[in-house]
Amino acid sequence: MEFFRSSNIDWLGKKWYFLGFSLIFSVAGVFSMLLWHGVPRGVDFKGGTRITVEFASAPHEDHIRAALSAAGLSSAGVQRISGANGKAANDVEIALPETSDAAHDAGRAQVENALQANYHDSTFTVQQVDIVGPTAGKQLTRQAGFAVLYSLIGMLIYLWFRFELIYGVAAVVAVFHDTLITVGAFSLTNQEITLTVIAAILTLVGYSMNDTIVVFDRIRENLALSRRETLSSVVNRSINQTLSRTVLTSGLTFLTVLCLYLFGGEVLHGFSFALVIGILIGTYSSIAVAAPMLVAYQDWRQARGKRVSLPAAKGAR
Repeated sequence: MEFFRSSNIDWLGKKWYFLGFSLIFSVAGVFSMLLWHGVPRGVDFKGGTRITVEFASAPHEDHIRAALSAAGLSSAGVQRISGANGKAANDVEIALPETSDAAHDAGRAQVENALQANYHDSTFTVQQVDIVGPTAGKQLTRQAGFAVLYSLIGMLIYLWFRFELIYGVAAVVAVFHDTLITVGAFSLTNQEITLTVIAAILTLVGYSMNDTIVVFDRIRENLALSRRETLSSVVNRSINQTLSRTVLTSGLTFLTVLCLYLFGGEVLHGFSFALVIGILIGTYSSIAVAAPMLVAYQDWRQARGKRVSLPAAKGAR
């Protein structure tokens, strides 16, 4: 099944528009992380206590905040948890910052005392308590960073072995671009990054890399068949030839994660949001970032009077 059987889009002719698009979102995300919201880390990374409380009737978040503030918990975060199909439920998530590893149970006791002073015991029930100490949070932050870094290094080595070094560099730059914009989207919308979000980002690293490899493999095949053709023409033709496959696979995956984002509830909200943003940006970067880098590399070598090596790209070993 092909949606674009004979497409002839000049993708490289639009490279400056693509560059402007990438710069706008990348710079906006970086400014947000450095100057505005920072990187909003969840309890998993910054440490703290997360308490899920179920009320007998629809709770009023402002009343809960007032009760917690009166008990000296003004820094507590209060968020209503969505139920099935996005409908409001009677559950509320209360997040407390952790000050030390020894204060694990103090947060829960303070919250319960504050609620008992303003609500009858029969009107609320503590459903779940998640506690992460600041030391464990720092370790998780470091391990999450290493996980993303090691995945990028591993993919660079694989593509260097499978294709050429420039292919690996282009693919890793594109994936870093995807990760930066995805994390920037969390900062711009001030949504917390949790362990499930890191899992989504690692999923997107592999997904985006797979999409990029499909385009690179077609470029390599066409280079072997059309040695007299310019690299720009080969890259454009290769992108057009894989366009149907890209739209079908990415489109169906996007529809799935979009439904997960809209109807999956609060627990999966961060995970599905990362997938929605990442699939869009990952598909875009395979066409608009990774492939044009090959042409830019060729142009740079020609400007320096060096031999252009891409048309003689090595086959599979």
